[in-house]
Amino acid sequence: MDGNSELKIKTLIETDNYSAWQADEPDEEATYHLELNNVTIHFFKEEWEEFLELAKRLVK
Repeated sequence: MDGNSELKIKTLIETDNYSAWQADEPDEEATYHLELNNVTIHFFKEEWEEFLELAKRLVK
């Protein structure tokens, strides 16, 4: 792979059992990933934003 086609990974938050991270894809679209023990959920940007809104409502 050339330097322009590699993923750029950024850890957003991490605990002992969970993590959320962002990947900047080669096509310049960001994807978001939520790892919950042995399950990983993948989101496109719009889905991630909706998930964050859901999570905010859960903690109110």
